[in-house]
Amino acid sequence: MAMLCRGLHIPSPIQALTETTPLPWLISFRSKFTKARIPQEILDERSQEHEKYGGNQEQPHKLHVVTRVKSTMRRPYWEKKLVEGLCLQKAYVPVIHKNIPSVNNQLKFIKHLVRIQPLKLPHGLPAEEDMANTYLNSKGELIVRRLLKPVESKAIES
Repeated sequence: MAMLCRGLHIPSPIQALTETTPLPWLISFRSKFTKARIPQEILDERSQEHEKYGGNQEQPHKLHVVTRVKSTMRRPYWEKKLVEGLCLQKAYVPVIHKNIPSVNNQLKFIKHLVRIQPLKLPHGLPAEEDMANTYLNSKGELIVRRLLKPVESKAIES
């Protein structure tokens, strides 16, 4: 930005400043953002949190209850495909998936859109005839509605 005026070389004010002192806004932005600013404790192993959330580290749960809680609008196409592939098109409808590495890798990419809970069985594993009378509540528990069987009426002796 040097100006030529009647054969004289006059430096611009910015050029004159940069020659004496470096300006902070002219320093490369790459040097500011190259170092990771993520604390190391976030990246550390989280195995101690199993007890905090009621899980067992040696025996993890076998099934996930996955619920989509955020919209896929304005999200990338690969997140929309993962949501569709995991059958989570409708919001707030729980879907059960196995706790296997292939499913966990897919859930890792859409973890900001879903809520993942372990499937809990407070009444134990339901029998074959009780499967029609079960439902999932909002806490991730599979509840078996026990239907009362009618009692045979006996003749009342008087």
